[in-house]
Amino acid sequence: MYLLIPGRHHLLTDFQFKYLNRLIKCKLTGEIDVYGNPLPTQEIDGIIFAVTSANHLGTKRNPVPFYLRAMAIQEFSNSLDVPAFVYGIDDVGVINDFTDYTIKTIRHSSEGIHSLKPENTLVICSTAVKEMYLRKGYTVLPAEWDPVSQQLTQPMPWDIVKLVAQSNDWRKDKTILDQMHPASFKIWSLYGVGEKVQQILKDPIIGADGDLTATRDYAVYVKQMDDIAAQKYRETAPYIQPGEIGDIGCAAGSWIKIASEDDRLHECDFFGIEVSRHLYDICLQRKHNGEFANPSVFFSQKNAVTSLVFEAGSMNTIHTSSLTHEIESYGSREDLLAFIRNRYNELVPGGVWINRDVVGPENKDEIILLWLNDTDGENNLPMPENATTHELATWLGKLSTMALFRQFAKDFRHHEGFQLPYEWVTIAGKTYAQLSMQNACEFLFKKDYHDNWLSEMHETFCFWNYSDWKSALEEAGLRLDHLSNTWRNEWIVKNRLEGKVQLMRPCNNDVPLPIPFPVSHMLLLARK
Repeated sequence: MYLLIPGRHHLLTDFQFKYLNRLIKCKLTGEIDVYGNPLPTQEIDGIIFAVTSANHLGTKRNPVPFYLRAMAIQEFSNSLDVPAFVYGIDDVGVINDFTDYTIKTIRHSSEGIHSLKPENTLVICSTAVKEMYLRKGYTVLPAEWDPVSQQLTQPMPWDIVKLVAQSNDWRKDKTILDQMHPASFKIWSLYGVGEKVQQILKDPIIGADGDLTATRDYAVYVKQMDDIAAQKYRETAPYIQPGEIGDIGCAAGSWIKIASEDDRLHECDFFGIEVSRHLYDICLQRKHNGEFANPSVFFSQKNAVTSLVFEAGSMNTIHTSSLTHEIESYGSREDLLAFIRNRYNELVPGGVWINRDVVGPENKDEIILLWLNDTDGENNLPMPENATTHELATWLGKLSTMALFRQFAKDFRHHEGFQLPYEWVTIAGKTYAQLSMQNACEFLFKKDYHDNWLSEMHETFCFWNYSDWKSALEEAGLRLDHLSNTWRNEWIVKNRLEGKVQLMRPCNNDVPLPIPFPVSHMLLLARK
């Protein structure tokens, strides 16, 4: 007879040890199931820990990596009188029968040694997961759950994780010391898990599953990143200083892949940092596939906003691309300023931070007129209800530029509480949207992202212009190299802007004058 304990097992509690020890030594005598029924006396032959979300780490739901969870379980089990087995159960998204998936994974991982069935397995579970096992005919033991009062009577492991996150000195906190089992305390102390958990759970940018946004189509996003990786590398390669090279926000590792093939950098070490769990997993798979020419390529899932991700004074080159605007968008201005300070601290003297991203126009506060084509698509096409990402993209693609602007005005940073300030004006028989240059450019350079519309509507591109960036970098102690520059994407101008929109400057009692489309991108070389 086996005891199966499914759960994320970030830590183990003192109650769990005493409960298991009692079950084993007393052979279930006097124990009850979740319905309050007494259990027959019988020997326990082993304990099986099914560690769910084993493929997740560094997220708010799963801050602790599987290997540390497994180490704590083995340390915990050393004092029990029966063998304990640990099996990782990967998160594979929403599936109809997670119980069956767990049992099958254990059987596969154990090569058939542990074929668990209701006849040979008792499940220990006090959360809602117990209902899934009950439906399959398993007997469930309540652990922290009291069947009589129908409530939890003992601290759950996650309760203690939250105590650690809130504690000023968790290693000396009496409640934590009373409730956390010494095995978990040992591993958490030895590997600094408590401090990492505090950082992750307090992080305003990392989501529950380690993503900045839940609305991004990663298949589309990765393809976009791969498609332009070669261009990004050509633009940045001349400024890379050999040595320790980091790519923060490395996405699918495309920039590092090309850099690792550069003969000039064959003796360098490369470090990819990615906060998104989906993209981090892709990086690891690519490394496993042998796609990087240099063996010294390492990836970590971390957030570079709240702390250093490299050792202080260690990096010769730090590269970021299409990242800093996301920090401003999903975090805050203070987060962006902290990010800049962290990069300064990580560079060696003379080191360079190469930052490629979107940028706002120098005259971003000027009030201008925006002409929008209303003949290049539908103007009154109703939005489909409960549209999928693909259906929404198809609908957006059918709209005229003017209708698309109206939708943009409703959606742009709506969830952040922003309402786009603009008004319609008619001059000499033509209708224009009157708004700031900054907000006009937000529309110009975002209007064609139909495939990731909901995600892009969270993001601001034009919050700072080149002068603003220069001031912020200098405030942090960095020097902006004279080779830094801004440019506009002429392909976008020719294929997406001309004939569809026109920026205009109002004139007194006269027809407005056209304004050239401004810069949209920048390459900043910030040196320490």
